[in-house]
Amino acid sequence: MQAVQLEIAKELKVQAPFANQGELETEVARRIQFIKDCLQNARMKVLVLGISGGVDSLTAGLMAQRAVRELRESTGDNAYQFIAVRLPYHIQHDEHEATASVDFIAPDERHTVDIAPSVKALVEQVKAFEGQTDAAVDFVKGNVKARTRMVAQYTIAGVRGGLVIGTDHAAEAVMGFFTKFGDGACDLAPLSGLVKNQVRAIARSFGAPENLVEKIPTADLEDLVPGKPDEASHGVTYAEIDAFLHGQPLRQEAFDIIVNTYRKTQHKRDLPYAP
Repeated sequence: MQAVQLEIAKELKVQAPFANQGELETEVARRIQFIKDCLQNARMKVLVLGISGGVDSLTAGLMAQRAVRELRESTGDNAYQFIAVRLPYHIQHDEHEATASVDFIAPDERHTVDIAPSVKALVEQVKAFEGQTDAAVDFVKGNVKARTRMVAQYTIAGVRGGLVIGTDHAAEAVMGFFTKFGDGACDLAPLSGLVKNQVRAIARSFGAPENLVEKIPTADLEDLVPGKPDEASHGVTYAEIDAFLHGQPLRQEAFDIIVNTYRKTQHKRDLPYAP
């Protein structure tokens, strides 16, 4: 392991590889207890999570549903609830997989909020878009979508007195692959520190369908390139990112891309600067 790999892995509190199924199950139990502790410490009883159809929100949703179920069983209080929220921009191109994900999670409640009207209304009012290229507008509009999804989730959580779950994990954090104050905003991040193959392994441990576990990851924020794979944006594969974070050897080009991207996106992981 090179020194920079160790430094970054330490900064992101990367979870060591699971040596066996027992270690995986122990870690899942620890993280579910973390979710329960967050709810009880906040004196709240509702969890809210946006479900995209990807493995990250699938895994976080499965953990959230188990957490509230265990809290109901241990306390006898049926007010503990998990709300899964679909947040399409009009109709999502992979809607069938998003629906399948929600079906497998079997949340206590399902909500759907179409973010398109809100996104379009805001974009129409922003004069700064004038004179910009279509690609530049599309990219920023994608971030508006992510932030509107955050607003919708916090609106539901505010009405119901709940906490919003985030899906950030180490393989996305190292690449700064999230929208600041969009999908990067949450009250708790139960996948934090995990690499991508660990997220998939946890989903499998819940019995999730393989087509959902291995679904090609995409933020799906850009209208001009719908369903653009994360790896196309990264310039490296998740297998290479995982290898980097676990201190394993990888090709030099991938190593350099990861280190440079990590440094370039540091501001996204920092708290607001103050004097």
